Amino acid sequence: MRIKIIIAADHQLFREGLVNLLANSDEIEIVARAENGRDAIEKVEKHKPDLILMDIGMPVINGVEATQILHDKYPELKVIALSMHSDKHYIKGMLEAGASGYLLKNSTYNQLLEAIKTVHSGKKYLSEQITEVLIDNYLGKNEDLPIKAPELTDREFEILKLYAEGKSAKEIAKQLFVSTKTVGTHKQNIMEKLHLKSTVEMVRYAIKNGIVSLE
Repeated sequence: MRIKIIIAADHQLFREGLVNLLANSDEIEIVARAENGRDAIEKVEKHKPDLILMDIGMPVINGVEATQILHDKYPELKVIALSMHSDKHYIKGMLEAGASGYLLKNSTYNQLLEAIKTVHSGKKYLSEQITEVLIDNYLGKNEDLPIKAPELTDREFEILKLYAEGKSAKEIAKQLFVSTKTVGTHKQNIMEKLHLKSTVEMVRYAIKNGIVSLE
């Protein structure tokens, strides 16, 4: 019997890329796709999958919140987190919400298949890089900071990091191939979501939460 999977990711190209990759496997059946956390919850209720590949930085309801809701309602459902972030707060947030695996978006096809099979069998799966982050944290190499729910989308997180690295709005716009107005809109959203009032507070937040370092 094939593993029934839902793919939840807000970027269509990434979502469709995963669908095309996994379509080559005789062991996997893609039963639905979701573009945000709320959509993912609704699709799970409708299709009853075995496993869901869950992006973290999604709109409406983010991946951590959606995972927690699904874990409470369907404890047998397996969740594998997909993210561009190797920050310990995102990893802990997803694992504590009920995810059984955590993969970075630059993982290989073979790693993805291995993760799916491992988690479906009832075991946990963490990539080598993610395991190292957790071990470093356990050994106290990083200050034990309070876990922050990933309220930000991937693009907002990226812009927060660039601001914290000292980039100007114009430099960020040029690097990301967007307008300065778009960068300003993202900045406003970041400050509202994180309850911050200035660029200085954004930088402090990024440093405090290990998004950037002082080195």
